[in-house]
Amino acid sequence: MQRYLLLGFPALGLVGIVFFVTVLAPYFLKGQLKQTPAQPISFSHQVHVQVAGLQCAFCHRTAADGVSAGYPDLQQCMFCHDVVGQGQPEIEKVRQAWQQQTPVDWVRIHRMPDHVRFVHNAHVQAGIPCSTCHGDVAQMTQDVQVRSLKMNDCVACHQQMSAPTGCGTCHY
Repeated sequence: MQRYLLLGFPALGLVGIVFFVTVLAPYFLKGQLKQTPAQPISFSHQVHVQVAGLQCAFCHRTAADGVSAGYPDLQQCMFCHDVVGQGQPEIEKVRQAWQQQTPVDWVRIHRMPDHVRFVHNAHVQAGIPCSTCHGDVAQMTQDVQVRSLKMNDCVACHQQMSAPTGCGTCHY
């Protein structure tokens, strides 16, 4: 009997830990999104999408054919802001960075864990709208993460879209 107790308690503890890590922790954490970081320049997708009528791919040019959607470089920003927004403090920051040839150090908002391989072009080519993961940025004056980007969220979407769910699809 004592032997069963010596083996049973550690085994039960291990089962409890596995259950907590795989079921309970994701359940309690799934609604918690990361806090939006402060950016070096206040950028409003709302203005660029609703007022200027830009599509995502106009600025995020590598999303359709690259692994990352990327950030637009300053030269691309200056395509419009050489004449648009004169005297506006945030746009003057863009102009100053362009004149000094210093990059804008944007802080990533949507970050996947390092062991996850997310390929933008596969999702764009599958016809998944950017708003599926990034939300309706046309309504945002400041970008926020709208989905948890946790494994259960991605797997549920893959299942719904009949996309591959094998480990090697997303993990290195």
